Amino acid sequence: MKNSQIIVDADACPRSALAICRQLGEEYKVAVWTVASFEHRIDGPRHVVAGNDPEAVDIKIANMSSRGDIVVTQDWGLAALLLGRGVNCLSPGGRIYTNQKIDFLLEERNLKRAVRKSGTRTRGPRKRTAEDDRRFEKSLRRLLHQDKGTPPA
Repeated sequence: MKNSQIIVDADACPRSALAICRQLGEEYKVAVWTVASFEHRIDGPRHVVAGNDPEAVDIKIANMSSRGDIVVTQDWGLAALLLGRGVNCLSPGGRIYTNQKIDFLLEERNLKRAVRKSGTRTRGPRKRTAEDDRRFEKSLRRLLHQDKGTPPA
C-alpha cells in the first residue's frame, strides 16, 4: 500500500497553512508537495511548477494525487473531481470537503458567478486569523490520523 502524501494547491494557500502542512508532514512522516503556477515563488524541496494556463495547477494536482492522499485547496471544482477518486480534500480554512456537501458548494459557486456576471460585487475572503490556523491544523491532523487508522489525540 502506498504512503499518502499532502499536496498543496499553493497558488492561493496562506503561508501559515503551508507551514502547518510542512510541520505535520514532518511529524507524521508524510511527503508534502506544493504545486503553483510560474507566477508564484514557493520555496521548498518538493515544489512543482505548473504552466500559466488557468487550469494548469488543477490538472497537475489531479495527475499527482491518488486514493488516500490529502489535497489542500480552495477550489471546490478540483475538490469535487478528487473526492470522486478517493482523495481527501481540505480547505486552508479547515473545511474537510465531503461528497455529501460538495454539490451544495458547487451550486453556491455557480450562483455567485452569476451574481458577479450581472455586475454585482461579492465580498472577498476575510482576513485570516489564528483560529483559522487552529481549525486547519485540527482538520489536517484528523485526516492524517484517519489515514493511519488511529484516532486523533
